[in-house]
Amino acid sequence: MSFRPLPGFTIAAAILLALLIGLGVWQLQRLQWKLALIDEVNRNLTAQPLALDHILALGPKAEYRRVALAGRFDNTKEAYVYGIGVEGAPVFHVVVPFTTDDGRTLLIDRGIVPRDLRDPAIRPRGIVAGETKVVGVWRAGDTGGTFTPPPDLANRVWFARDTRAIARRLGVRLSAPALIEADATPNQGGWPKGGQTVVTFRNEHLQYAITWFLMAAGLLGIYIAYHVSAGRLTFGKRP
Repeated sequence: MSFRPLPGFTIAAAILLALLIGLGVWQLQRLQWKLALIDEVNRNLTAQPLALDHILALGPKAEYRRVALAGRFDNTKEAYVYGIGVEGAPVFHVVVPFTTDDGRTLLIDRGIVPRDLRDPAIRPRGIVAGETKVVGVWRAGDTGGTFTPPPDLANRVWFARDTRAIARRLGVRLSAPALIEADATPNQGGWPKGGQTVVTFRNEHLQYAITWFLMAAGLLGIYIAYHVSAGRLTFGKRP
């Protein structure tokens, strides 16, 4: 075999090859991180619920942890977050302020109702009055994106889980800007339906890694083919 590499081309190809392989390795590392995160969240969702003080002490790590509360709903201040049900029909998440026995106020997503049951007067059996206990999943609020419609303040309807804005509209002072998604414990009359927590993590790191490695292999193939076509790489003995 005879090989006479072009110096400039070889240096550029080596740098680019190292970059592509490095990106592929980085995506494999990201894949392991994402799998560990998904596993941690799944464990948290099946673990025993924590007390509120413990949750608050966790800070951002409280996301997707279960929490147990005791207190009262303020049913006069229902708000609604628009969503899409499993069958593609519009639904509303019923968000209600909840004051704990020690005087702290949080927002509870009690679950979903169809469009024609948004008015609480139509579902009186589902209104929880007096002292009660709630177990739910701790979720951070969000303000939506560029294309999120503005809220319908007159009807207390939001299109994002903007807990701070909801609290301002309802006239309540939150102890934490979180939304606690109630578990699937049935409510009287069947509505709202709790247990609506959805865990979705995009995990395309393996595809990205394969793409980078294929590009590295393609570059190597081009490098070899060029040198072969230019007569700078030959195989076998010369005649």
